[in-house]
Amino acid sequence: MTTLLWGVLPYVVFALLVAGLIWRHRYDKFGWTTRSSQIYESKLLNIASPAFHYGILFVLAGHIVGLFVPMSWTDDLGVGEHTYHLLSLYGGTAAGLLAVGGILLLVYRRRTKAPVFRATTANDKLMYLVLLGAIAMGMIAKLTHASGDGYNYRESIGPWARSLFTLQPDIDRMEGVPVLYRIHAVIGMALIAFVPYSRLVHMFSAPVQYLFRPYVVYRSRDPEQLGPRPERRGWEKTGS
Repeated sequence: MTTLLWGVLPYVVFALLVAGLIWRHRYDKFGWTTRSSQIYESKLLNIASPAFHYGILFVLAGHIVGLFVPMSWTDDLGVGEHTYHLLSLYGGTAAGLLAVGGILLLVYRRRTKAPVFRATTANDKLMYLVLLGAIAMGMIAKLTHASGDGYNYRESIGPWARSLFTLQPDIDRMEGVPVLYRIHAVIGMALIAFVPYSRLVHMFSAPVQYLFRPYVVYRSRDPEQLGPRPERRGWEKTGS
């Protein structure tokens, strides 16, 4: 089971991620979207969506630093383990609460607003469940081991995560990792594998073409400027 979870499953997840992105790009380009429901309701969405997106961005940034930045690098910057633990504890908890609050408000909106609820698919429900489970379990694991300097996952989960990129997974690093952290890691991998097959695929989109599009010309709504174009120099009528 150790080999399966920490030596095989990560590569299965990566294969599903890449295959899903290729498949969506080739055969479902028009489905590569958030399927925005703003047209049905916007007041709650204007609160819930920024809260979730800002929260999840901070959560992702924390994971990138915690998993892929070695301890020696932060030590060289003068950030000791105790200081890092406090930053991770309070900053991560705040980001997690912001993301969870945004998700719960989005779910409430979808459940209470009839047009939005009718536009909600089974895929959306599963997405919210996995997303909420991954974030909540991460917060529970962190808060459960918050006493003292907490659990130093940068000495176990971090080296394991980095070893995956060398195709030599150091599965022994996962021995002794608290159960809650293991569950969080498994749910996180399930979320990564699920991304290309849900509306979360839009996170891999970048509006690059928007920078090079031609200007959009809008017609004036001023009543005085409506009607036939006024005669101007260069458009004088010519005799016939």
